[in-house]
Amino acid sequence: MTMPPLSTLPPENSARTPASVIAGIILASAAASALICYLVYFHAPSDVTGTHLRSLPLLNAVLNALSTFALLEGYRYIRARRIKFHRFSMFAAFFFSSIFLVSYLTNFTLHGETHFNRLSPWWPFYWKLLASHIFLSVLALPMILITFFLSLTGRFPAHKRLARYTFPIWLYVSVTGVIVYIMQAAIH
Repeated sequence: MTMPPLSTLPPENSARTPASVIAGIILASAAASALICYLVYFHAPSDVTGTHLRSLPLLNAVLNALSTFALLEGYRYIRARRIKFHRFSMFAAFFFSSIFLVSYLTNFTLHGETHFNRLSPWWPFYWKLLASHIFLSVLALPMILITFFLSLTGRFPAHKRLARYTFPIWLYVSVTGVIVYIMQAAIH
């Protein structure tokens, strides 16, 4: 039996990603964003005295910092073509970001929105930073999930193309999450 020439063989893992998977990821991301919006703008905090789990904002900042570190390590490893370490770092970043999301939702459920002093000279910078952080975090969630899906299903060319956009957005969201916490802690 003769093999066909290599040029006629389909590339490895060339299967297209089912549109239903991408749609499911986007719908789940939209649902998570809607839940956060509800908690921020419509849900009355259940711990208005702020006595339960008061350290959640600090935990959130630490988780964002750990995610930032893991993202930077993952980038360093992929540049060095150390795939195994890259994968481990990206799973760590995903883990820290996932735990952050649970902690963040818990914090909003208990304590509601953190208010920043609008009379502060930092207010103009703060609200612009926070607005960009929020907008990009909503955008980042489905991008992160799709990028992971592409990697886990062996669609590495598509993974690489999307990761070029996912990485800087995810990194920005993680870093600005820490900066927002520091600014909120400094003003209060």
